Amino acid sequence: MSTINKDEINKFSKIADEWWDINGKFKPLHMFNPIRIEHILDITLNYFKIDKNKKLPLENLKILDIGCGGGLISEPMSRLGAEVTGVDASDRNIQVAKLHAKKNNLNINYLNTVPENLKQKGEFDVILNLEVIEHVENLDLYLASCYGLLKQGGLMFTATINRTFTSYIKAILGAEYILRWLPIGTHDWNKFIKPEELERKLTDLKFSITNSSGLTYNPIFQEWKKTKDMSVNYIIAVEKN
Repeated sequence: MSTINKDEINKFSKIADEWWDINGKFKPLHMFNPIRIEHILDITLNYFKIDKNKKLPLENLKILDIGCGGGLISEPMSRLGAEVTGVDASDRNIQVAKLHAKKNNLNINYLNTVPENLKQKGEFDVILNLEVIEHVENLDLYLASCYGLLKQGGLMFTATINRTFTSYIKAILGAEYILRWLPIGTHDWNKFIKPEELERKLTDLKFSITNSSGLTYNPIFQEWKKTKDMSVNYIIAVEKN
Protein backbone atom coordinates (compact mmCIF):
# COMPACT_ATOMS: atom_id res chain seq x y z
CA MET A 1 0.00 0.00 0.00
CA SER A 2 1.23 3.47 -0.86
CA THR A 3 0.00 7.06 -1.05
CA ILE A 4 2.09 7.69 -4.18
CA ASN A 5 0.23 8.67 -7.35
CA LYS A 6 2.87 8.67 -10.09
CA ASP A 7 0.77 10.76 -12.48
CA GLU A 8 0.37 13.48 -9.86
CA ILE A 9 4.09 13.41 -9.02
CA ASN A 10 5.07 13.71 -12.69
CA LYS A 11 2.61 16.56 -13.15
CA PHE A 12 4.25 18.69 -10.47
CA SER A 13 7.80 17.58 -11.20
CA LYS A 14 7.52 18.99 -14.72
CA ILE A 15 6.86 22.50 -13.42
CA ALA A 16 9.05 22.33 -10.30
CA ASP A 17 11.43 25.01 -11.57
CA GLU A 18 8.60 27.55 -11.25
CA TRP A 19 7.91 27.10 -7.53
CA TRP A 20 9.47 30.44 -6.56
CA ASP A 21 8.33 32.44 -9.62
CA ILE A 22 5.54 34.60 -8.21
CA ASN A 23 4.18 35.13 -11.72
CA GLY A 24 4.63 31.53 -12.83
CA LYS A 25 2.42 28.46 -12.64
CA PHE A 26 2.35 28.59 -8.83
CA LYS A 27 1.17 32.21 -8.70
CA PRO A 28 -2.16 31.12 -7.08
CA LEU A 29 -0.27 29.55 -4.16
CA HIS A 30 1.84 32.68 -3.69
CA MET A 31 -1.40 34.69 -3.53
CA PHE A 32 -2.89 32.10 -1.17
CA ASN A 33 0.10 31.90 1.16
CA PRO A 34 -0.48 34.97 3.39
CA ILE A 35 -3.95 33.89 4.53
CA ARG A 36 -2.80 30.28 5.06
CA ILE A 37 0.11 31.41 7.22
CA GLU A 38 -2.06 33.85 9.18
CA HIS A 39 -4.68 31.16 9.86
CA ILE A 40 -2.14 28.51 10.88
CA LEU A 41 -0.33 30.96 13.16
CA ASP A 42 -3.52 32.19 14.85
CA ILE A 43 -4.68 28.69 15.72
CA THR A 44 -1.24 27.29 16.59
CA LEU A 45 -0.26 30.14 18.92
CA ASN A 46 -3.62 30.03 20.67
CA TYR A 47 -3.59 26.23 20.94
CA PHE A 48 -0.09 26.04 22.42
CA LYS A 49 -0.64 29.24 24.46
CA ILE A 50 2.31 31.07 22.87
CA ASP A 51 2.82 34.83 23.17
CA LYS A 52 1.99 36.36 19.77
CA ASN A 53 4.56 39.10 20.33
CA LYS A 54 7.40 36.64 20.75
CA LYS A 55 10.21 37.22 18.24
CA LEU A 56 10.26 33.57 17.14
CA PRO A 57 6.78 32.36 18.10
CA LEU A 58 7.22 28.85 16.65
CA GLU A 59 10.49 28.22 18.47
CA ASN A 60 10.64 24.75 20.07
CA LEU A 61 7.88 23.40 17.82
CA LYS A 62 8.63 20.57 15.40
CA ILE A 63 6.62 20.99 12.19
CA LEU A 64 6.14 18.44 9.40
CA ASP A 65 5.12 19.92 6.04
CA ILE A 66 3.84 17.08 3.83
CA GLY A 67 3.72 17.69 0.08
CA CYS A 68 6.01 20.65 0.70
CA GLY A 69 6.70 21.31 -2.98
CA GLY A 70 9.34 23.99 -3.34
CA GLY A 71 9.01 25.06 0.29
CA LEU A 72 6.44 27.86 0.12
CA ILE A 73 5.15 27.04 3.62
CA SER A 74 8.24 25.35 5.06
CA GLU A 75 10.33 28.49 4.71
CA PRO A 76 7.98 30.90 6.55
CA MET A 77 7.54 28.34 9.33
CA SER A 78 11.33 28.07 9.64
CA ARG A 79 11.75 31.86 9.72
CA LEU A 80 9.27 31.95 12.60
CA GLY A 81 11.51 29.64 14.62
CA ALA A 82 10.10 26.17 13.98
CA GLU A 83 12.23 23.08 13.43
CA VAL A 84 10.84 22.13 10.01
CA THR A 85 10.86 18.86 8.12
CA GLY A 86 9.48 19.09 4.59
CA VAL A 87 8.65 15.95 2.63
CA ASP A 88 7.53 15.46 -0.94
CA ALA A 89 7.12 12.45 -3.22
CA SER A 90 8.74 14.40 -6.08
CA ASP A 91 12.53 14.41 -5.94
CA ARG A 92 12.57 17.39 -8.29
CA ASN A 93 10.45 19.41 -5.85
CA ILE A 94 12.80 18.53 -3.00
CA GLN A 95 15.89 19.56 -4.98
CA VAL A 96 14.30 22.95 -5.75
CA ALA A 97 13.31 23.38 -2.08
CA LYS A 98 16.81 22.50 -0.83
CA LEU A 99 18.47 24.93 -3.21
CA HIS A 100 16.15 27.80 -2.29
CA ALA A 101 16.57 27.17 1.46
CA LYS A 102 20.35 27.10 1.08
CA LYS A 103 20.32 30.42 -0.77
CA ASN A 104 18.34 31.91 2.11
CA ASN A 105 20.45 30.34 4.89
CA LEU A 106 17.52 28.33 6.25
CA ASN A 107 18.08 25.01 7.98
CA ILE A 108 15.16 22.87 6.81
CA ASN A 109 15.22 19.07 6.73
CA TYR A 110 13.90 18.25 3.25
CA LEU A 111 13.25 14.59 2.40
CA ASN A 112 12.11 12.91 -0.81
CA THR A 113 9.64 10.51 0.78
CA VAL A 114 6.00 9.97 1.77
CA PRO A 115 4.45 9.95 5.28
CA GLU A 116 3.98 6.19 5.54
CA ASN A 117 7.74 5.72 5.15
CA LEU A 118 8.79 8.21 7.84
CA LYS A 119 10.23 6.75 11.04
CA GLN A 120 9.60 9.75 13.34
CA LYS A 121 6.53 8.30 15.05
CA GLY A 122 4.85 10.63 17.53
CA GLU A 123 7.54 13.24 16.99
CA PHE A 124 5.84 16.30 15.47
CA ASP A 125 3.95 19.06 17.28
CA VAL A 126 2.28 20.28 14.08
CA ILE A 127 1.59 18.59 10.73
CA LEU A 128 0.65 20.60 7.65
CA ASN A 129 -1.31 18.95 4.84
CA LEU A 130 -1.91 21.90 2.55
CA GLU A 131 -3.45 21.32 -0.88
CA VAL A 132 -2.06 17.80 -0.97
CA ILE A 133 -4.75 15.25 -0.04
CA GLU A 134 -6.56 15.71 -3.37
CA HIS A 135 -3.38 14.43 -5.05
CA VAL A 136 -2.63 11.31 -2.96
CA GLU A 137 -3.47 7.75 -3.95
CA ASN A 138 -4.74 6.29 -0.66
CA LEU A 139 -6.29 8.93 1.59
CA ASP A 140 -7.06 6.55 4.47
CA LEU A 141 -3.44 5.36 4.60
CA TYR A 142 -2.23 8.95 4.30
CA LEU A 143 -4.32 10.21 7.25
CA ALA A 144 -3.48 7.17 9.39
CA SER A 145 0.22 7.78 8.71
CA CYS A 146 -0.18 11.40 9.80
CA TYR A 147 -1.87 10.28 13.01
CA GLY A 148 1.12 8.08 13.80
CA LEU A 149 3.63 10.88 13.18
CA LEU A 150 1.87 13.48 15.34
CA LYS A 151 2.60 13.86 19.05
CA GLN A 152 -0.14 13.20 21.57
CA GLY A 153 -1.83 16.58 21.93
CA GLY A 154 -0.36 17.72 18.61
CA LEU A 155 -2.12 19.81 15.98
CA MET A 156 -2.74 19.02 12.30
CA PHE A 157 -4.00 21.27 9.51
CA THR A 158 -5.58 19.88 6.35
CA ALA A 159 -6.44 22.31 3.55
CA THR A 160 -8.15 21.11 0.39
CA ILE A 161 -11.05 21.72 -2.01
CA ASN A 162 -14.70 20.80 -1.53
CA ARG A 163 -16.46 18.62 -4.11
CA THR A 164 -19.29 20.93 -5.15
CA PHE A 165 -20.67 22.44 -8.34
CA THR A 166 -19.22 25.77 -7.20
CA SER A 167 -15.74 24.28 -6.82
CA TYR A 168 -15.96 22.82 -10.33
CA ILE A 169 -16.83 26.25 -11.72
CA LYS A 170 -14.21 28.17 -9.72
CA ALA A 171 -11.33 25.75 -9.10
CA ILE A 172 -11.34 23.96 -12.44
CA LEU A 173 -13.17 25.92 -15.14
CA GLY A 174 -12.23 29.31 -13.68
CA ALA A 175 -8.70 28.73 -12.38
CA GLU A 176 -7.51 26.33 -15.09
CA TYR A 177 -9.46 27.09 -18.27
CA ILE A 178 -10.51 30.73 -18.04
CA LEU A 179 -7.99 32.58 -15.84
CA ARG A 180 -5.20 30.08 -16.65
CA TRP A 181 -3.91 30.43 -13.08
CA LEU A 182 -3.08 26.72 -13.10
CA PRO A 183 -2.08 24.28 -15.86
CA ILE A 184 -5.09 22.47 -17.28
CA GLY A 185 -5.43 19.11 -15.55
CA THR A 186 -3.92 20.25 -12.25
CA HIS A 187 -7.04 19.09 -10.39
CA ASP A 188 -9.49 16.22 -10.78
CA TRP A 189 -12.89 17.24 -9.40
CA ASN A 190 -13.66 13.63 -8.49
CA LYS A 191 -10.70 13.63 -6.06
CA PHE A 192 -12.04 16.60 -4.12
CA ILE A 193 -13.52 15.74 -0.72
CA LYS A 194 -16.41 17.28 1.15
CA PRO A 195 -15.66 18.70 4.64
CA GLU A 196 -18.07 16.32 6.32
CA GLU A 197 -16.39 13.35 4.59
CA LEU A 198 -12.94 14.49 5.69
CA GLU A 199 -14.11 15.24 9.23
CA ARG A 200 -15.59 11.75 9.51
CA LYS A 201 -12.31 10.16 8.40
CA LEU A 202 -10.40 12.29 10.91
CA THR A 203 -12.70 11.59 13.85
CA ASP A 204 -12.67 7.87 13.01
CA LEU A 205 -8.90 8.06 13.58
CA LYS A 206 -9.55 9.65 17.00
CA PHE A 207 -8.64 13.17 15.97
CA SER A 208 -10.78 15.95 17.50
CA ILE A 209 -11.89 18.85 15.30
CA THR A 210 -10.71 22.18 16.73
CA ASN A 211 -11.51 24.52 13.83
CA SER A 212 -13.07 24.42 10.35
CA SER A 213 -12.87 27.50 8.11
CA GLY A 214 -13.51 28.42 4.52
CA LEU A 215 -11.08 30.46 2.43
CA THR A 216 -12.41 32.58 -0.41
CA TYR A 217 -10.86 34.78 -3.07
CA ASN A 218 -12.10 38.33 -3.64
CA PRO A 219 -11.38 39.17 -7.32
CA ILE A 220 -12.03 42.89 -6.77
CA PHE A 221 -9.40 43.31 -4.05
CA GLN A 222 -7.38 40.36 -5.39
CA GLU A 223 -6.94 38.85 -1.96
CA TRP A 224 -7.95 35.81 0.07
CA LYS A 225 -9.90 35.96 3.31
CA LYS A 226 -11.25 33.58 5.94
CA THR A 227 -14.97 32.90 5.78
CA LYS A 228 -17.68 30.51 6.92
CA ASP A 229 -18.22 29.57 3.27
CA MET A 230 -16.56 26.18 2.73
CA SER A 231 -18.04 25.53 -0.72
CA VAL A 232 -14.64 25.71 -2.45
CA ASN A 233 -11.44 26.03 -0.39
CA TYR A 234 -11.43 25.06 3.28
CA ILE A 235 -9.00 24.17 6.06
CA ILE A 236 -9.63 21.89 9.03
CA ALA A 237 -7.52 21.90 12.22
CA VAL A 238 -7.57 18.82 14.45
CA GLU A 239 -5.79 17.68 17.61
CA LYS A 240 -4.57 14.20 18.41
CA ASN A 241 -6.24 12.85 21.53
